[in-house]
Amino acid sequence: MAKNLVPEARDGLAQLKMETASELGVNLKQGYNGDLTSAQAGSIGGEMVKKMVQQYEQNL
Repeated sequence: MAKNLVPEARDGLAQLKMETASELGVNLKQGYNGDLTSAQAGSIGGEMVKKMVQQYEQNL
């Protein structure tokens, strides 16, 4: 995992990743996930960014 600017956010980001993967139907597990395709992994990250942007915009 990349270095977080806010180390306290690590648990929240991990939770968001697991929730997003579940919503997308991607079988994400704790630890190694090298069996995921690039498309699956990218869809999780992309959807996480969308959710974070939406949350930010709602808080403006």
